[in-house]
Amino acid sequence: MQHVLQTGLSMGMSATNGLHSSRPTPVDPSFDGLSNILPDSFVPTAHSRLVLRGAKANVSIPYISIGAWSWGDKSTWHYSPSELPAIKEAWEVLRSAGLNWIDTAQAYGSGESERICADLFSGLQRDQFVVQTKWFVVPNATNILSPSHAPAKMLKESLERLRLDYIDIYLVHGHIHPSSISTVAKGLAECVNSGMTKTVGVANYSTEDMIKMADELAKYNIPLATNQCEFSVLRRHPEIHGLLQACKERGIVFQSYSSLAQGRLTGKYNAQHEPPKTYRFSSYPMKELEPTLKVLAQIADERQTSISAVALNYNLSKGVVPVVGVRSPGQAEQNLKALGWRLTREEIRRIEAVSFEGKATSLWQQG
Repeated sequence: MQHVLQTGLSMGMSATNGLHSSRPTPVDPSFDGLSNILPDSFVPTAHSRLVLRGAKANVSIPYISIGAWSWGDKSTWHYSPSELPAIKEAWEVLRSAGLNWIDTAQAYGSGESERICADLFSGLQRDQFVVQTKWFVVPNATNILSPSHAPAKMLKESLERLRLDYIDIYLVHGHIHPSSISTVAKGLAECVNSGMTKTVGVANYSTEDMIKMADELAKYNIPLATNQCEFSVLRRHPEIHGLLQACKERGIVFQSYSSLAQGRLTGKYNAQHEPPKTYRFSSYPMKELEPTLKVLAQIADERQTSISAVALNYNLSKGVVPVVGVRSPGQAEQNLKALGWRLTREEIRRIEAVSFEGKATSLWQQG
């Protein structure tokens, strides 16, 4: 699975790879991004919680999710088993602080990420953590031969790897499934009604398809809880094209993946030290990102915090729940610095002056 995902991203599932241009598009200066920020009184901490709506039970989640794509994934992240102790330590740092929600997927490490999650959950009470995984939607035998039952069949396999009776959130990983939205909704309803997941959502869905899925799920009295798409100062496409607003109007929580653009918004990389080629989201040449990084670094210096904390706080200010990859205790500590404060409107204005719109692709990043 992991190799299929990486190959697909290289060929154009990522909006900056394959047939797509790697030149960034600045946001139109006339666009009023300040109208989309949350009230200044909204200042989430590591112990603050947000509710995902479910049919039988809701799920309370922190305002930052721990991204587990790199755990066990060699194709994109070049994972080595020697990293596991640092991952376990990072998990303890975050969980102790109040961030106990992990985002994984069947495709991540071809299931190895879910197995690593099982190790992290070992010895914990079930109410001490929240876990979200994603249905591998790429056409395979299960998805083609059993379209309405495929989500449930593959979730059962996930539960075996996770060593759990149920998960909290189950997402459709992207709208490239061979079956219709109505068929997928029927399959997700089976997952909820069988007790294998509390809530369901989608990822990479456009506004139109997200609403279609919500309408189809409503026929089974199941709410669409969330939509996860790429969002950062380097890809404001969901905001500019109305997806964020559509989520707010319908009570759908919007999650951002690649919230730090796979390390590009941390200060780790520059024009002399480019990220690995397998890091394909918002994969613009670092030279093109220098004005953006300069502003983020200036604000970070003024506030005595990290560049990554500023970039994540920007997402939070928009009502976006960031998913952030973690591979070490140091990264965990840096991410925690995003909580407990808010960027001012003037700081957001400075950031948005050097932000990018980003692009969409029908092959994967539709939202």
